[in-house]
Amino acid sequence: MKTIDIVGARPQFIKVAPVLQSIVDYNLKHPDSPIQEILIHTGQHYDYEMSQVFFDDLGLKSPDYHLGVGSGSHAYQTGEMLKRIEEILVHEDPDCVVVYGDTNSTLAGALAATKLHIPIVHVEAGLRSFNRRMPEEINRVLTDHVSDLLLCPTPTAVENLAREGIGQGVHWVGDVMYDAVLLYRDLARERSAILKELNLQPREYVLATVHRAENTDDPERLAEILQALEYIARAHIPVVLPLHPRTRKRLQDNGLVPEHLRVLDPVSYLDMLVLEEHAHAILTDSGGVQKEAFFFKVPCITLREETEWVETVESGWNVLVGHRAEEILRSFHRTLEVDARRKEVNPYGEGRSAYQVISLITRFCHA
Repeated sequence: MKTIDIVGARPQFIKVAPVLQSIVDYNLKHPDSPIQEILIHTGQHYDYEMSQVFFDDLGLKSPDYHLGVGSGSHAYQTGEMLKRIEEILVHEDPDCVVVYGDTNSTLAGALAATKLHIPIVHVEAGLRSFNRRMPEEINRVLTDHVSDLLLCPTPTAVENLAREGIGQGVHWVGDVMYDAVLLYRDLARERSAILKELNLQPREYVLATVHRAENTDDPERLAEILQALEYIARAHIPVVLPLHPRTRKRLQDNGLVPEHLRVLDPVSYLDMLVLEEHAHAILTDSGGVQKEAFFFKVPCITLREETEWVETVESGWNVLVGHRAEEILRSFHRTLEVDARRKEVNPYGEGRSAYQVISLITRFCHA
């Protein structure tokens, strides 16, 4: 049995890590019928801080293929990936292709596979923000509608697919990112010195991330978010801001200078886990960071009007505020209070999602 896993962006390196570990475990138990796994890295993220550091931190094997596509428009990225992935699929002839999440790498892998009639497994299927202006939403919808095995992180994702008429091949497996947090949390605590390096004390700083195009490509939105972060840093508590390369460029292009923020280059996964776990609160427009805040039970303020991770909001640990400085600050002040509405729930599984992914893939391919 041969599988091809396609990744290309920072969140996907995290998602694939526990799945690859589960393949190792499976092969140890089934030496007579092992899974031959091939890893394709599209190169959608390519800087050391955005790519290689994750392979180093997580102990991932080197990709079998590195496409080196790099940055560009959505059409350029997806088109270049589609051409190069197709060549590999024709050469390798896998039993299935496994794609993760909602990036251009996800869509390109799914399109290449479906045109060649190779079964597609979508890990993190069924998520919906219901905002078609987000490129991630388009990638999710299109990938789900050509996939054969749809592995959902939450019951809500299963319901979303059912409303779109997709019921066959759908399974709730939990969230592989929760697996990753459990797998690497202790290692992060042991290895990361980020708090000491930044002279930070637990619960005495705020962590912020901003990278989505809807916020970074709109100068007004970006300015409002920066205004709120600056006020928090001046009036209340240090704000640590690991800065995505695109966000840094947009700030420079618009003459926006973070004067009071602790601006960092992108940090490693292990450093990010430690920063998240010990923050007083997290302000972000990242889906993955919303979840990780929830896993660590750190209040999260999401700089968007909607989220695909609705469970984090329903549990009281996350609040959607958009980009207006006034709303961001109002929500931040609420985090200073004890909120009785926050619930101790976990809809993302028990940390064995990757095991279920591999179990379902083997059953599917052997059927």
